Amino acid sequence: MTDLFSKFDPLIQQRETLLATGVTDPYNLVMEKVVSPTVAICNGRETILLGTYNYMGMTFDEDVIAAGKDALDKFGSGTTGSRVLNGTYQGHKECEEALKEFYAMDHAMVFSTGYQANLGIISTIAGKGDYVILDIDSHASIYDGCAMGNAEIVAFRHNDVEALEKRLKRLPPEAGKLVVLEGVYSMLGDIAPLKEMIRVSKEAGAMVLVDEAHSMGFIGENGRGVAEAQGVLDDVDFIIGTFSKSVGTVGGFCVSNHPKFEILRLVCRPYVFTASLPPSVVATAATSIRKLMHGSNKRAHLWENSKILHKGLRDLGFTLGTDEPQSAIIAVIMPDLEKGAMMWEALLEEGLYGACPRVQSGPGSRRT
Repeated sequence: MTDLFSKFDPLIQQRETLLATGVTDPYNLVMEKVVSPTVAICNGRETILLGTYNYMGMTFDEDVIAAGKDALDKFGSGTTGSRVLNGTYQGHKECEEALKEFYAMDHAMVFSTGYQANLGIISTIAGKGDYVILDIDSHASIYDGCAMGNAEIVAFRHNDVEALEKRLKRLPPEAGKLVVLEGVYSMLGDIAPLKEMIRVSKEAGAMVLVDEAHSMGFIGENGRGVAEAQGVLDDVDFIIGTFSKSVGTVGGFCVSNHPKFEILRLVCRPYVFTASLPPSVVATAATSIRKLMHGSNKRAHLWENSKILHKGLRDLGFTLGTDEPQSAIIAVIMPDLEKGAMMWEALLEEGLYGACPRVQSGPGSRRT
């Protein structure tokens, strides 16, 4: 009988070989206590948190915590139902209203995770016979959304406008086309040339979806992301985002001005068949989003920190993902996985948590 786990044997062997060198498993870290957005007790040691996505420090914001506690007292710990059944509480609508106000858009849908937002929206609007044209370094949730919808995947070289334009010109003019881009790519921390990419996409008759997970709340005059910063927000058909980065909680969303958008609430399977977020979570999200509308000081402070860290690492001789800081992600390029794991462990031993070492091992796997 075939062992269905045999396909994982190479990865199991790689992990065992790495651990045999004495390196601690980088995915075995436990935070016993979180003191603040920047300090935690990790594996018994006080540790500076330099590798989380808590960009704006909203997890310990007093107003955010108070809103969550109040909703927990009033509505209980969960909804026990999906949004189309008994899972839409007043807080879910208020969270969607906050998103519409934040982005100045007509429609907003809240999902239980950011992964589900991409999975649900992409798989629903791009189906069999349609084409999804995406950056080869796209997030796993984007690839999985394509697979679930059974759309044809057309990948182009990372951040290459000319490659995108060539792919689009090869497609049937009458076919449904969705171009999926990201504002910030988390592997290198680089931003997309959205202005040029959206232009060639629209010229080819394609709709455009932009995942602003790592830029929402931070990049742009109002924190609306790279699309806002590059002056093309009004040209984007769908913005996808997450609450687990700048917003400081958990969940995902999609905002749009498309006049038929609301039908997605009835046909998007990951939305229809998933239990909705607990009332305390949407309360924290709505409060955080409304505060981020006035977060220019936080954005300026984060930019300054990114510039300082980037320059310090570059001056020390490290190879970085970008020549200049483009986002809050400062990627350090290591020669191989083993040295990356050793560096991660050494930093942790000195009380500094950075993101775990990651490698590319297939489409959509660059980010974990």
